[in-house]
Amino acid sequence: MLSFFLYTTMTVFIIVCLFMILLVLIQKGRGGGLASAFGGAGGNTAFGSKTGDVLTWATSVVFGVFLVLAITLNLLANNYHNKRMGLVTPMITNTQGVPTGNTAPVLPPTTVPTTPQP
Repeated sequence: MLSFFLYTTMTVFIIVCLFMILLVLIQKGRGGGLASAFGGAGGNTAFGSKTGDVLTWATSVVFGVFLVLAITLNLLANNYHNKRMGLVTPMITNTQGVPTGNTAPVLPPTTVPTTPQP
């Protein structure tokens, strides 16, 4: 179930990234935008006079979605990795100092074999 959410979020994240790239490319920048780079001098009014405001607003909204998806994807990927590696959650103690929740198993100490000295 976790992998389904991870891959679904990753797919939506890639789509949002591509959409944001396209939004930024069609905006008019200080240098005239993408339309003037290809010789389209009349491209400034092709979508109407309020296009700059709408595109700026849309870019801000898409960036907000991008940010939320990036954080969500990071959390899901960390949980997926920890689950695959068999890592446990950090030890949590209550007010009396008694460990609660999942704790890591205590392993016996290991000794380093020594070589006999002459």
